[in-house]
Amino acid sequence: MKHANIQILGDVYWDSSTSVNNVKLHNNVKISKNCSIFGSEKEQLTIGHDTYIGMNTIINGFSAKISIGNNVSIAQNVNIMSDSGPNASLVLQAVFPIEKKEIHIGQHCWIGAGVVILPGTKLEDYCVVGANSVVSGHFEEGSVIVGCPARTAKVINYV
Repeated sequence: MKHANIQILGDVYWDSSTSVNNVKLHNNVKISKNCSIFGSEKEQLTIGHDTYIGMNTIINGFSAKISIGNNVSIAQNVNIMSDSGPNASLVLQAVFPIEKKEIHIGQHCWIGAGVVILPGTKLEDYCVVGANSVVSGHFEEGSVIVGCPARTAKVINYV
């Protein structure tokens, strides 16, 4: 397993079964087992301090920037992808072009188990995403987001 282009800004833990490349990790980041967390040499993925990433999670920031704020909780089996499309079929790409867009997850967000976050998603601070939701778009601060496709169920003022 190759580890490259990793900036560690404090104490960080990741399980030995996890792959981490092209990332900037702030203090007290914890990454559980069997995760794949990567940006690219051009677009380094950033994860803020005191953030937890649950087992079997994939964070693919290869094609566009992904930034994850401080105090974010990401449950198990989450897939966050900055690109999506039928990359093995040029015929299908003519109809469904590969989408490559940045993702931003704000401070104090909670991402439930089995969530899929699609390219171009922006979660403002204090968002909660319910388990097994498929998220795309921009969600305001304090949004409780659920469903497939995900929608705002309610907005809570946390501050």
